[in-house]
Amino acid sequence: MTVGEATTQKMTLAKGLNAGMRAAMEADPTVVLMGEDVGKLGGVFRITEHLQKDFGEDRVIDTPLAESGILGTAVGLALRGYRPVVEIQFDGFVYPAFDQIVSQIAKLHYRSLGHLRLPLVIRIPYGGGIGAVEHHSESNEAYFAHTAGLRVVTCATPEDGFWMMQQAIASDDPVMFYEPKRRYHERGEIELGERAPFGLHDAAVRHPGEDVTLLTYGPMVKTALAAAQAAENEGGPSVEVVDLRSLSPLDVETITASVQRTGRAVVVHEAQTFLGMGAELAALVQQECFYHLEAPVLRVGGYNIPYPPSRHEEVFLPDLDRILDAVDRSLAY
Repeated sequence: MTVGEATTQKMTLAKGLNAGMRAAMEADPTVVLMGEDVGKLGGVFRITEHLQKDFGEDRVIDTPLAESGILGTAVGLALRGYRPVVEIQFDGFVYPAFDQIVSQIAKLHYRSLGHLRLPLVIRIPYGGGIGAVEHHSESNEAYFAHTAGLRVVTCATPEDGFWMMQQAIASDDPVMFYEPKRRYHERGEIELGERAPFGLHDAAVRHPGEDVTLLTYGPMVKTALAAAQAAENEGGPSVEVVDLRSLSPLDVETITASVQRTGRAVVVHEAQTFLGMGAELAALVQQECFYHLEAPVLRVGGYNIPYPPSRHEEVFLPDLDRILDAVDRSLAY
């Protein structure tokens, strides 16, 4: 590939994330991967497959089953000039490391009056839809988006997985990197150019529309796009889908520009709606778009219960019908 030339490849989200880590490791010898079974096995979802073979056991490190120890070690590495990328095997396994993340990682830059940086990425496969058992299907992103000092992002496409992983690793601040596990094996085009199509904290309009804005992220982007397409096919409302991509910080400009134009907003996420990302987005839209709104901001999400057994998760998770119902309710005002 010549300088300035871009090529396109089709791959899964899993392969896009793998390729993003590989590119970062090739570009910077201080990038190291750590986690439970990330080396020889390549991770339970095979996201780090072959990386230990190609980069060695000193840079792709299989750790004990101890999340607090993994994150504590990563802090030390980051302070010594490395850029550790830590995998939390499943979303519900992050809680043993909650103290390290919230009390230490999020605060070291501020505690040191800006003298210390913590270039650390914490990868978390999250969300449901895979029929898993307890502690394997949670959406706990709001805990960390609420925590000052952390950047929180989530990819929805293979291209975002490839580029956002490299951008997160290059960040001098700690990044919580949420990966929608139910989308790992879905394929898409990745443009392999010299620059990413979006900044790490930019939202993206995935489907333009005129009548209502769907604000969503991660695993729900595909579902929201299906709802927008269904409405279009049936001659219904024109639905704009905004993929937030970054949950902290939020791309306020893209969010408000869309809602000010459509006059209506529906927030969609897998997590429970009570005190979730949807509540913050509703408050933001109400504050910034009040005189443009034609209807209240509505939320579609999981119910305010612990994540249910797999045989009930289809009822718990937002689907096309629940999203279109909220769109209809918004348009009825």
